[in-house]
Amino acid sequence: MSSRDALKLAQEAGLDLVKIAPGAKPPVCKIVDYGKFRYEQARKNKEAKKKQRTIEVKEIRFSPNIDTNDLNTKMNAARKFLAKGDRVKVTMRFRGREMAHMNASRHILDEFASSLGDVAVVEKAPKVEGRTMTLQLAQKK
Repeated sequence: MSSRDALKLAQEAGLDLVKIAPGAKPPVCKIVDYGKFRYEQARKNKEAKKKQRTIEVKEIRFSPNIDTNDLNTKMNAARKFLAKGDRVKVTMRFRGREMAHMNASRHILDEFASSLGDVAVVEKAPKVEGRTMTLQLAQKK
């Protein structure tokens, strides 16, 4: 129906002509109370926002001379973060003479990722950035 006829029908009913899908060809319109329509839209948006969950990136830091028990403690913390649905950024900091042996320490991050392989997947492989080497893990789907 033409927009003129639709507008006339809306005025006769004492309501408003509201474009529901303006991008469609032809545009889809509805005869409703505009105030009520806006209220419903706001409620839908609020409800959608409530159900939305932001994914946080939790960071775990250690040095290359970490002991196995300390590493296991860090792995358990990473497991908890991954179980909650967060991403985990594992950072290994190098200081002083440790900088000379960066490549030799890469196996620690690889072991960390492989031991969490049952619950996590490697999102970003170990990468050197200045004095740190980082690895990012995400929950397995």
